[in-house]
Amino acid sequence: MKLFVTVKPKAKKKSVAKIDRTHYVVAVTVPPEGGKANIAVRDVLAEFLDVPKSRIVLSSGEKSKEKTFEIL
Repeated sequence: MKLFVTVKPKAKKKSVAKIDRTHYVVAVTVPPEGGKANIAVRDVLAEFLDVPKSRIVLSSGEKSKEKTFEIL
């Protein structure tokens, strides 16, 4: 399953807003440096969706605020 995510880095607190079945807005507290925000987004999504972190993989948008994750 593909998830389309808009990321808001350096937020005051982490959160997930579900837009529809496959679109989400995820806020994370870390800055977008060295892939830290990508890892934080994966972790927040895993917690929100109640799936292991290892099953969520970034498939596109590594350096963009618009990302696509896949749940394996």
